Amino acid sequence: MKNLLIADDNEQILDVLKEYALKENYHVFMAKTGKEALREFGRRSYHAVLLDVMMPEIDGFEVCREIRRKSMVPIIMITARGGRF
Repeated sequence: MKNLLIADDNEQILDVLKEYALKENYHVFMAKTGKEALREFGRRSYHAVLLDVMMPEIDGFEVCREIRRKSMVPIIMITARGGRF
């Protein structure tokens, strides 16, 4: 089974993404903050990461930069925010 890390501070979004991932036979790990995502990423290897742009403590862009220092795992940035950054 493939490991997937989903990091988002919105519980409803986490639940929806988790359900889709489980249907695709991923073993899902979740984080609600940027710090939690980095901690979780360090615990095991992942096949992909879904990463919210705006999270408490450390935003998704910084989490992405930190992950990139260690791994070339595919990262999909997600956001509920419209418009430009």
